[in-house]
Amino acid sequence: MTGMHADMKLAYLLAAFAPLAGAIIAGLFGRSIGRTASHWATITGVAASCGASLWTLADVLAGNTFNGTLYEWAVIGDVRLEVGFLIDTLTATMMCVVTFVSLMVHIYTIGYMAEDPGYQRFFSYISLFTFAMMMLIMANNFLQLFFGWEAVGLVSYLLIGFWFTRPTAIHANLKAFLVNRVGDFGFVLGIGLVLVHFGSLDYVEVFEAAPDLARATLNLMGEAEWSLLTVTCICLFIGAMGKSAQFPLHVWLPDSMEGPTPISALIHAATMVTAGIFMVARMSPLFELSDTALGFVIVIGAITALFMGFLGIVQNDIKRVVAYSTLSQLGYMTVALGASAYGIAVFHLMTHAFFKALLFLAAGSVIIGMHHDQDIRNMGGLRKYMPVTWITSLVGSLALIGTPFLSGFYSKDLIIEAAKAANVPGAGFAYFAVMAGVFVTAFYSFRMYFLVFHGKERWGHAPDPGHDDAAHDDHHHHGLAPGDKPHESPWVITLPLLLLAIPSLAIGFLTVGPMLFGGYFDGVIAVLDSHPALAEVAAHFRGPVAMGVHAFQTLPFVLMIAGVGAAWYMYLVNPALPEGIKQKFSGLHRLLENKYYLDCLNEVVFAAGARFLGRSLWKRGDQELIDGVAVNGSAKLVGGFAAMLRHVQTGRVNTYAVTMIVGVAVLLLFVVLPMIRH
Repeated sequence: MTGMHADMKLAYLLAAFAPLAGAIIAGLFGRSIGRTASHWATITGVAASCGASLWTLADVLAGNTFNGTLYEWAVIGDVRLEVGFLIDTLTATMMCVVTFVSLMVHIYTIGYMAEDPGYQRFFSYISLFTFAMMMLIMANNFLQLFFGWEAVGLVSYLLIGFWFTRPTAIHANLKAFLVNRVGDFGFVLGIGLVLVHFGSLDYVEVFEAAPDLARATLNLMGEAEWSLLTVTCICLFIGAMGKSAQFPLHVWLPDSMEGPTPISALIHAATMVTAGIFMVARMSPLFELSDTALGFVIVIGAITALFMGFLGIVQNDIKRVVAYSTLSQLGYMTVALGASAYGIAVFHLMTHAFFKALLFLAAGSVIIGMHHDQDIRNMGGLRKYMPVTWITSLVGSLALIGTPFLSGFYSKDLIIEAAKAANVPGAGFAYFAVMAGVFVTAFYSFRMYFLVFHGKERWGHAPDPGHDDAAHDDHHHHGLAPGDKPHESPWVITLPLLLLAIPSLAIGFLTVGPMLFGGYFDGVIAVLDSHPALAEVAAHFRGPVAMGVHAFQTLPFVLMIAGVGAAWYMYLVNPALPEGIKQKFSGLHRLLENKYYLDCLNEVVFAAGARFLGRSLWKRGDQELIDGVAVNGSAKLVGGFAAMLRHVQTGRVNTYAVTMIVGVAVLLLFVVLPMIRH
């Protein structure tokens, strides 16, 4: 290790373990040290981690990377189970994004959770979540990746069910946990295949051996030969489908809005849901060797990008609109992965983290201003009462829909270009889906924006209990009382909004050239020549200014303007129109309202099927077969045999004498008869 790396090792350890130290202090000693000390401990830990991450990024940009073992946990034959760090441009970028957003969420939480009795516990959880995410990102082997993967799942379970006295929160965190177990089962199978066939869990060793195994096959069923790498990559991607909420394993994410708003921003914007995207980008040397796996990825991403966007149109809970928007944008990232444009996927992951965290935190600010009413039908005209929340929400919404020169524009437009240039199976459908998704995104984003901040004021009464979302209040008081007015949130809430608005405006413009077309990911992300999407996009790139200017004459821009215009007309100019459309297309509206009936399918087929199977095994297998036949049956057999023998045991000498004579006669018969025959 060079002198530089000896210094940097401290930065790596600080980045990973400072949030853990804060979590331990707030979690174990929170009650004795009090609220203020708890939030200072965790915020200091995450701030130190953020500083160390920026230091690491600067070092990586200077040309220094690191791949080494911290601790050897076990050795089994030739396989080493280790804790180690792999620090390169991909890792350093993710570290900075995660710690910066986490720091903003920590500061915001001081204001948002001020009245909550679980204040210290909440700070402990979000700090522990940051630690788990850092271990996942910084891993240099599959074992540590899996540890981080499961740890973020566990902490998200604790956070979604933070208000554990509410049945809806407990249902939501259990749903998130179970759906993620389905994905994680695939993930474990993928890691198992890597261990068996590659003989190592170390990234570098696996990636080096991958080309030699490109033609390797395995028998899953019967005589059919399956490509080893295709099966491995699809299994790993099933893990990503659970964690990054891709269709059909997306059903947990909207329900997870039951947790407090800060974790919606932390889990569903910058960290946990992007873990799957990061993992596939990291595994690019494996995915590049299987067009089938890439085709699977791009189709799943396209379905998620378009069809989850449709669901955002009918939501009335402010957080759920943003949640469906997250699902749709994760679909965009997955399309980029499937098109072999891994760098663009990571770029969109970064830009999306800032503006989506901003939108979630702005939604939380609105919820506070509305005294915890989350129904956008009870809002309107908040612009003049909450100016900071209004302007930052507008910035976040414009970035989300891909307004030229804002951060979301560069990453989203490049994904559309990459889908167009991709040559994997399903690329044509993906191009249609991401293009149509532009209109859908603009429509639902500005539907929410106009209903919340513009139009006539619809508040001043408690929400109608008949509203579906009236129960989704964050604390236990519903909406503004008559005569009350909304109010701007305190500075601990508005400061993170302003700090997140800056990268939402500028980071795409500043980084698109160097990050995607300046060799930033060289040697980290592998792309074969047979997948031309990224090279084709690069050939047309003329710089961020030219790209922004050119955008005004492209189809995505027209669709974006059409979406915003449609939302403006339907919700500000002619507010009776949406109700008329809803009546006319009631069947379609019911389909969207019931989320394509996927929850019903899961409950009726999978949950009820599992219960039926369990009950059958219990009644037929356990009670009748095991207890009835094996246990009680063997006891009855022994008892019956004993009852028969009891008749022989008479206690009379003459009976025994007769029995002995008969027995000797039979024995002689068996001995003598064979001798006579011979």
